[in-house]
Amino acid sequence: MKKKLVVLTGAGISAESGIKTFRDADGLWEGHDVMEVASPEGWRNNQELVLDFYNQRRRQLHQVQPNLGHQTLADLENDFDIHIITQNVDNLHEQAGSTKVLHLHGELLKVRSIKNRNYILDWTGDLKTGDVDKNGHQLRPHIVWFGEDVPALEEALQIVQSADIIAVIGTSLQVYPAAGLIHYGKPNTPIYYIDPKPATIYELANPLEVIPMNATEGVPFLREKLLRRE
Repeated sequence: MKKKLVVLTGAGISAESGIKTFRDADGLWEGHDVMEVASPEGWRNNQELVLDFYNQRRRQLHQVQPNLGHQTLADLENDFDIHIITQNVDNLHEQAGSTKVLHLHGELLKVRSIKNRNYILDWTGDLKTGDVDKNGHQLRPHIVWFGEDVPALEEALQIVQSADIIAVIGTSLQVYPAAGLIHYGKPNTPIYYIDPKPATIYELANPLEVIPMNATEGVPFLREKLLRRE
């Protein structure tokens, strides 16, 4: 039986592929206040702005590639039962070959009905006003915006609770509820935290090793460490 390695990833791993994070510059995301483009209020106030914003993000995604961090996690499936829980809305983990990826905050290459959150479509091009579901309701980005529930959270908790090893990669651990997931690991489950500017983690009962590297350096480093342990 392979050990279960649960990996929590954040914006840092995607940033190395060229995808910008909104926490880079005082809460601005590509020049926009995040609440203008990532909240239900923003959608109600200016639907066209929100659609254009995510159309640009979707086009950008078609121009980037998975990096060594993504690729190393995919390769680790040869040695571990890996489940990735990501805050990222890109598909770079899947592009790299990872097969068990749970997106906490939605997916850029999907859209859903404004009236039925379970009506979800794959969507690779631009989304426009007038693109509707089968009942005529407007489609919106399949993104969990600020102030919205995180439907995948319960599944994520169950995955973390079943982990033999936990790795946290490229996240500031500032966005809740995702940041609280590491506190749900079983007692004595080792946690590895890879980030060039790691946050301080308080009241963590599990053994923690901080690896102050970016993902393209830190994930291969972790791979060698884990394989030596096996």
